[in-house]
Amino acid sequence: MALTPAFLDELRARTTLSALIGRSVKITRAGREWKACCPFHNEKTPSFTINDDKGFYHCFGCGAHGDAIRWLTDQQGLPFMDAVKELAAAAGMDVPQADPRAAEKAEKAKGLHEAMADAAKFYVDQLHGLAGAEARALLERRRITADTARAFGMGYAPDSRAKLRETLKTYGDPMLIEAGMLIQVEGKEPYDRFRGRLMIPIKDARGRVIGFGGRIIGEGEPKYLNSPETPLFDKGRTLYNLDRAQAASRKTGRVIAVEGYMDVIALAQAGFGEAVAPLGTALTEHQLERLWWMADIPLLAFDGDAAGQKAAIRAAHRALPHLGPGRSLAFVTLPHGQDPDDLVRSSGPQAFEALLQAAQPLADRLWQHELAAEPLDTPEARAGLKRRLSDLAATIQDGNVRHEYVAEFRNRWDAHFAPAPRSFAPRTPMRGARPGQRWLPPEPPPSPTVQALGATGIDRVLAKAVLAGLIRHPAEIARHMETLSSLRLADGALGRLFEAVVDVALEDQALDTARLRTILAASGFDRQAAELLRADTLPFTFTQKDWDAGRAALDLGEAIAVLVARPQVDAALAEATAAVQARFSDEAFERQVTLVRRKAELEARLANLMLADET
Repeated sequence: MALTPAFLDELRARTTLSALIGRSVKITRAGREWKACCPFHNEKTPSFTINDDKGFYHCFGCGAHGDAIRWLTDQQGLPFMDAVKELAAAAGMDVPQADPRAAEKAEKAKGLHEAMADAAKFYVDQLHGLAGAEARALLERRRITADTARAFGMGYAPDSRAKLRETLKTYGDPMLIEAGMLIQVEGKEPYDRFRGRLMIPIKDARGRVIGFGGRIIGEGEPKYLNSPETPLFDKGRTLYNLDRAQAASRKTGRVIAVEGYMDVIALAQAGFGEAVAPLGTALTEHQLERLWWMADIPLLAFDGDAAGQKAAIRAAHRALPHLGPGRSLAFVTLPHGQDPDDLVRSSGPQAFEALLQAAQPLADRLWQHELAAEPLDTPEARAGLKRRLSDLAATIQDGNVRHEYVAEFRNRWDAHFAPAPRSFAPRTPMRGARPGQRWLPPEPPPSPTVQALGATGIDRVLAKAVLAGLIRHPAEIARHMETLSSLRLADGALGRLFEAVVDVALEDQALDTARLRTILAASGFDRQAAELLRADTLPFTFTQKDWDAGRAALDLGEAIAVLVARPQVDAALAEATAAVQARFSDEAFERQVTLVRRKAELEARLANLMLADET
């Protein structure tokens, strides 16, 4: 099987050598490297070093030297292909299948790489020649130093249709066309693709030129022009500056994604070498995977205009299905109308660093965006917000992360729309008070009588629905354990079944519905559980078998809250009504009115949970 150099380089880059060697050898940090006693010969003083940035180990005692593949073949005795397969599995890569044309493709790619390298050299020479004066002036206006331009290989494409073609004529027109450097129009001579532009080479993870981005010097469109798709260049899988950012990211422990080349270059000049950029398109799944390969929580620092914020929320939505425990995104909010280049030039690196430190977690960005999507002054609009949040959480493939997002959005919704606490004016005029204002005392906590009535006055129909929902979604039991404890006072068979379900969940928090049913059956509750799970008798989302799990979990939490609150409100209202009838007072009447309103609110919340009757 022929493995391409690109595949092997990618495999080495995705492997943290110190972690691999540290599985079987005790290693200790030594500055930017790691040290250990050499596993290839006996020694008492460590002379074996591991360099993650360069991807190799070396022993100054016996001369042992190699990379991750060599480690597995020499130290653990694996055959070469077995070592490759083991590393590929750990890195989440597929080993290429045997391809009889692989050698031919590799040879062809070699020629294309050489052509691109020579094109990059041509552009650099042009930048420093007479023709490059305008391009150099542009770099000066953008405050790009000569050292930075040299480090990024920046150049200039002269405003000529044939200068590059003539310079690289030994490669032949077909190869230059395939490399994207010439444009072929039927019936006409091929001509240079890039003309009159500041040239920025795009490199692969190994630092080889695979394409170019060209920025126009003066006025005109398009402002930026990229190489077309070629055998070397796939813009949906490529991140600009990946080759340089890899080492910087290992040192800083983070990676920053920005929108454009000039942002990356300006940030690198300001000391942020871990910045990368997509190539004129929204972040793709492949690019997100590249970012996650470098850091668990990449920082997205898109422009502060409307287009940049739209790109950020698109990236958030695209990332959701691929989230995992500890694996997310964070968002850097730039001042309105500014990009990272503007910010570091106007306010300095410290201003950008401050924004990085205040990066917004993914959950915050999603909540903020959906909350601002439309006015929320009607029940329908608020229900729409709840549905959108539920739909977003449902796209997450990892069950644990999805469950946490469902709970997070539910808690935020409840907190945001909780009724504001009532404020009362003083009974007697106070300094600054308006004439006629009266003070009313805050609402007292439920009396022991009310609490007792609330514990025994549970709505049995709603309690059955909640219990069915808990059996359908056992993971929610632990989340609502404290609230559910107040429901154990329900008497009769329903109360006993509630207690059995909660007790089982306490013993085994990894329950699913089938296992819960099995345990309940052994305790004599199988018939009652089966009856509760008849969806046609309980018209709620969380009692249905095939309903969206995220929406059902949100609605189940709402139903539990209503189930607990409603009997206490009913009991308190009865007590307040009796007080008004016994001895009327403004305070007693105000409390009665407040409780009537609260009861109506609970009834409305419950009504919103009911499925529409489709008969």
